[in-house]
Order: sequence, then C-alpha cells, then structure tokens
Amino acid sequence: MSRVLVVEDQPNLLRSIVSATTEAGFVVVGASTLAEATEQFKMTPDLVILDIMLPDGSGLEWLKGRRSENNDVPVLLLTARDSVEDRVKGLDCGADDYLIKPFSIDELLARVRALLRRRVPETHSDTRVLQIQDIQVDLMSRTVLRGGRLIELQPRQFELLVFLMQNQNQIVTREMIAASVWKQPDATWTNVIEVHINHLRKKLELPGCVPILQTVRGKGYRLGDAL
Repeated sequence: MSRVLVVEDQPNLLRSIVSATTEAGFVVVGASTLAEATEQFKMTPDLVILDIMLPDGSGLEWLKGRRSENNDVPVLLLTARDSVEDRVKGLDCGADDYLIKPFSIDELLARVRALLRRRVPETHSDTRVLQIQDIQVDLMSRTVLRGGRLIELQPRQFELLVFLMQNQNQIVTREMIAASVWKQPDATWTNVIEVHINHLRKKLELPGCVPILQTVRGKGYRLGDAL
C-alpha cells in the first residue's frame, strides 16, 4: 500500500486532502510546516504532495534539499502561482508534477495515481523479499522466517514487521506506526501499538541474543543492529 505525505499549511485543505487520499486507499500522514515534513519524511513515503509557501520556509528549497540527498520520491507541487516561470522553477527544483490552486480533489487523485504508476517499473522483483540479519519476510506469500524457522504472525503483526523492516535501523515513532499500519495519524493508538510491539518482539527473539526489535525511550522503536 502506497504511503503519501501531504505538506500543506491551510488546515481545511490539509484535512480535505488527507481525508480524500486515505479514502482512495493510501496510507497518509499530514504536515503543516517544513519541520514537520522533514520528520515525517523519515517514514520513507512513496509520494509527497507539497505546498510551496509554508510558514517556516519555501517548499521548493525543502524539495531541493531532498533531491541533493539523491532521494527520487515523486513530488506533486501545490501552489497558487500559475505563471509559466513559476511552473518551470518548480520543475527545475525537482518536482514531478504541478497543480494550481484551487483544484478538484478528483484531479489531485488522478495525478497521484499517475505519478505512482510511473514509479512502479523502478521496483525490482527481488523487493518482494525483505531481509535483515537472519529474518526474511516474503511479501507475496506473507511468510516470515528467522534462521530458517517459520514464525507465525497475526495479520497486524505482519504489517507492523513489514513497516519496521522498510525502515530498518531507523527510529520510527508511534505516530508513524499509527499512520502507516493502523491508518490513524494520531497518538490514541499508543497502548495498542505497544502491545503489538511486545508480542512481535517475543516472536522474533532468540535465546541468548540481543533483541533485534528495540524500544528507544522517549522516541519510538527500531528494528536492526544493537545501538
């Protein structure tokens, strides 16, 4: 399921876009500032919907920063500026598409789907299997092996493990997990997430070994090598 980051400082428009893209079947998180966008970008979205004018800076400068890091995630720019010069500037900064305000939600969703379709051919066939240390996750058969031993996971535990593996060796917050796995971008799922993390950790744990799934106090969780 594709993950979308929406960066927009107008509260009503942000809520409208997040609601529409969620209903369209995407995992969506919102941000109203560039600082929030930078934090949420750590969830490795498949696409970013980005406003140009934000309270703490220019969306174009933020985009240039991501491109300088060789990050090629598709970006759809939103702006009230409709001159050819503005469009060219946005595309030169690394945007993949450009949408002028006001716009229809249907057109926005059509452009999102088109950008994601363009990205599909870049995905190699071996990405159907995720691996970290001796843990293998087959996304097609939904099977999990550790050291060749089959680990039985409930559907939600499997989705949680996939998300953690896609962000392996990075700290993920409870809010990121809530948005990507539970599709609820708020903190009300903290206790539920903690229970699932504990169950998943017990299933992955090997006797005498440092747990591969770690709790980072005050920040979130991390799947990977010991810190």
